[in-house]
Amino acid sequence: MTTVRLPLFPLNTVLFPGLVLPLNVFEERYRAMMRELLKSGEEDPRRFAVVAIRDGREVAATAPGMPDETALPERGPAAGFGADPIQAFHRVGCIADAATIREREDGSFEVLATGTIRVRLLSVDATGPYLVAELEELPEDQGEGAGALADGVLRAFRNYQKRLAGARERSLAHTGAELPDDPSVVSYLVAAAAVLDVPSKQRLLQAPDTATRLSEELKLLRTESAVIRHLPSLPAVDLTFAPTSPN
Repeated sequence: MTTVRLPLFPLNTVLFPGLVLPLNVFEERYRAMMRELLKSGEEDPRRFAVVAIRDGREVAATAPGMPDETALPERGPAAGFGADPIQAFHRVGCIADAATIREREDGSFEVLATGTIRVRLLSVDATGPYLVAELEELPEDQGEGAGALADGVLRAFRNYQKRLAGARERSLAHTGAELPDDPSVVSYLVAAAAVLDVPSKQRLLQAPDTATRLSEELKLLRTESAVIRHLPSLPAVDLTFAPTSPN
C-alpha cells in the first residue's frame, strides 16, 4: 500500500484524473497552503489532495448568521467541517498537481491544477495552518470488457451531448471535439463532462475499476438522454471540463 501525506483542499466538486481545476484562493488557510507549495523548486511537483465535501461548508463563515445570529464565526483549518473533519468528506479523492500558482497583490492566489491519481482518505490532521491528509494511492484497474464498454459510452455520450445542445438551443463547444479511445481516460472524461450532481460524480470516481465506471456511465447517459428528450426546455447548465470553485 503506497501512502502519501499531502495538504488537503476540500471542495463542493469532484476532481477526476486528467481534469483541469482552476481555483481562486482567498481564505487564509488555503493561502498558507499555496505559500508552502511555492517553497518547492520550480521542477518539483506542487501537489495537494482534493476531496468532495459531504457535510460542511466550502467557505467558512466570517460573520454570525442564520439560524444563530449570536454564533461566532469559525476559525482555523477545519472551520466549517465540524469537530472531526474527516467525517465531513467523501473518502475517495484525487491528487492535484498545480501547474501555476500566481499570487495577486491582495495576497490571494490564482491556481491552475490538474487531477492526477485517485486516493483514499485515511486520516486528517488539523493541527497546522491548513488541513493535511494521510492518503492511500488507488490503482486504476481496467476490469473486464472495458474496451467495448468505452465504445458504447462514447456513442451514448455523443447522443447525450446532442440532446443537451438541443435542449439548450445552442451548440456545445465540445460536441465535435476529438474524443479519446483509452477506456480509463474515456471514463474520467465522461464523468467530468456529464451534468450530474456531486453524489453521482463521487460514485463514478470511487468505482472499483474502469469497466464498472463505464457501465454505470452508460446507464446514466441513457437515462439522462431520455429525460432530456421528454423535457426539451431545461435550465441552462454549463457543460464544462473545468470545474470552478469560489475559494
